Amino acid sequence: MSGLEHVAWPPAPIKTERLVLRESEARDRAAFIELFASPEVRTFLGGPRPRDELERAVPEVPGRRPGVFVIDLDGAMIGTVSLDRRDVERPGHVRPDAGEAELGYTFLPGAWGRGYAAEACAAALGWFADALPGEPVVLCTQTANDRSMRLAAKLGFAEVERFEEYGAEQWFGVRSSVTPSG
Repeated sequence: MSGLEHVAWPPAPIKTERLVLRESEARDRAAFIELFASPEVRTFLGGPRPRDELERAVPEVPGRRPGVFVIDLDGAMIGTVSLDRRDVERPGHVRPDAGEAELGYTFLPGAWGRGYAAEACAAALGWFADALPGEPVVLCTQTANDRSMRLAAKLGFAEVERFEEYGAEQWFGVRSSVTPSG
């Protein structure tokens, strides 16, 4: 299976109108901890983790792996966007061999409601379509997460199925890569 493990990483920073998607740096550690400890951010992601546990566990340079972009606004991290392989054990797949790329994102509450998620996710999806042309990307979110449901539609994800996972109804969708015209 071709995949993220075969893509040169890190890519050059990706610039959008307002944001830069880049590899994580040591200066991002506090923002990563805030993302994991925030009750607002973690409402639909299993709840917040204890800050003291995170202070001990989060590495000096968190999120340093293929597929993880820090979303930078004016030199400060406001969130992350990732493209990871969906665990074959989880429900929701569109390929017989599973392992699809799955879009994930988290933003600090101060960045909500300004269109940053759509801008950053569209840029990451564009990068992915160039890196792995024709490969589908999936997204899974709780149906109760209205913001994420609207973002999925805006980004062009089409519903494949709904299922129960983590004690809540999940929406599972796919976005087919469009080969960039040349």
